[in-house]
Amino acid sequence: MKRIILFLIALTINIQSFSQITERQRPPEWDSLVFGGRFMDRFLYLPDLGGMTSDTWGCSCVVPRDINNGIESPEWSYWGGNSRLLDDDKYHLFVCRWPEKSRRGHMMWPRSRVVHAVAENRFGPYKVVEEVGKGHNPEWYITDSGKYVIYVIGGGYVSDSVNGPWEYKKFKYDKRDRKIIEGLTNQTFARREDGSYLMVSRGGGIWVSKDGLSEWYRVSDGKVYPPVDGRFEDPVVWKTDVQYHLIVNDWYGRIAWYLRSKDGIHWKTDSGEAYLPGIAKYKNGIVEDWFKYERIKVLQDEHGRAIQAHFAVIDTLKHEDKGNDNHSSKNFVIPLKKGQLVSVLNKKPITSKTKIIKLLIKAEPDFDPYNDIDFETLQFGAPEVVDYGNGCKVKDYEKKGDDVVVTFEGKGNGFTEDNFAGKLLGRDKQGGLIFGYSRLPGVTYIEPVLSARKPELTNGGNEVKVKIENFGQVASKKADVSIWLESGDKSNEIANGDFAALQPFEGKTLILKTYKTNPAFDDYKFVVYINKGKKDEVVNRFEN
Repeated sequence: MKRIILFLIALTINIQSFSQITERQRPPEWDSLVFGGRFMDRFLYLPDLGGMTSDTWGCSCVVPRDINNGIESPEWSYWGGNSRLLDDDKYHLFVCRWPEKSRRGHMMWPRSRVVHAVAENRFGPYKVVEEVGKGHNPEWYITDSGKYVIYVIGGGYVSDSVNGPWEYKKFKYDKRDRKIIEGLTNQTFARREDGSYLMVSRGGGIWVSKDGLSEWYRVSDGKVYPPVDGRFEDPVVWKTDVQYHLIVNDWYGRIAWYLRSKDGIHWKTDSGEAYLPGIAKYKNGIVEDWFKYERIKVLQDEHGRAIQAHFAVIDTLKHEDKGNDNHSSKNFVIPLKKGQLVSVLNKKPITSKTKIIKLLIKAEPDFDPYNDIDFETLQFGAPEVVDYGNGCKVKDYEKKGDDVVVTFEGKGNGFTEDNFAGKLLGRDKQGGLIFGYSRLPGVTYIEPVLSARKPELTNGGNEVKVKIENFGQVASKKADVSIWLESGDKSNEIANGDFAALQPFEGKTLILKTYKTNPAFDDYKFVVYINKGKKDEVVNRFEN
């Protein structure tokens, strides 16, 4: 009987692991989101690339399809990858692959190889021009020094040219006394204004590097993902002229989340799904119903706006994809509606008392705001208000050259001190989506990022040593620091002091005398406060 019970338990675990799917409960308020309130609303129809056919691999749910989209082949299983437009006016994609005929099928992915593919059209077809080397889940970027960097799990490649030769190397990481969540895999990167780089790891930790090549330093204490039940992986981060963006996928629940940030370190989660299965549709009604959408990456324009999404897609459960069968995976492209270029013209911070908000909407070669917008549908304000159909109403609008200045009633803008971007939402005259984000007056977007390492009691407990570092892009000001011990619901300050300004990526080690009342906790946590009680307060907690 015991053996039967153990067998049933093992069978249940096995079924759960192979099912790779569960139903996630959505917040009930999401039912009230308007069109454009979800990131998912930005996905456009699939392009017609002249490759529509039923004579290809895949279950009936993904046939017929345009095989010129992204990159695919009957001989190879492709996975991951992001593309960029380079000076040669071609789109370059680094993606990984393994032979479709492999005995282990999809489970051959640990032995995948990274290849360089090129396309004349951003949607594809991408054609392989070079094999780079071993690696999985690639993401690539170009540093200010002109180095081409391809990250893969466990390491990466560096070259002076997009065409190689490529040198494999290991990256250096300094966790700075913080716990690593779910390992250092599936990393994603965004360039900061000064040429330094921000990285988000699979577990949701935030890291920074001075140049994208040198050591990566852990900045966040925990994960920045939504505080919900989720099996998170495959984050993608990118930066626009306005803010940072982050999408992370709950692979088990098959639901992705969308977050925004003014600095890439402190994040806000927006309502609504970022994407779901079923988003791949043609204008004629055909749907490519891929079972899984993973490894999302975005192609950005000159303003940083995401104009298309790259996905790794598979037509069945990963474990059901066997060698020499009808199943496989590919890199798949869906165009995205790009946001409009908008900016707030008000000079003073916007509050609930602001009576008028003026918004400039820029014209572009493919966008004539005065003639394209249905102005009666426009709303502007805090994203969490606008996404639910509220916000400021249009009072007037006028041309300014090719651009348009829209005057909104200030009432109902919803802005608080927590907001760093305003959102415009509405429709064009054909019923299509109009949206855009703007920075806000009075908000400082580039600030010091002060962070402490774990304190150390020295000299028999009479002194405490702590290192404070600045991982921002500008120098800090003189600041104060206080060190506390926490044990259960008890806490006591044991030392305090101050330190001078720190330049970016500069650190200072302080040695502070502890108080005579230093409690002798047996089990405690260190808590370091920088500028305690002030607007720019920083709190770092450390397990003992």
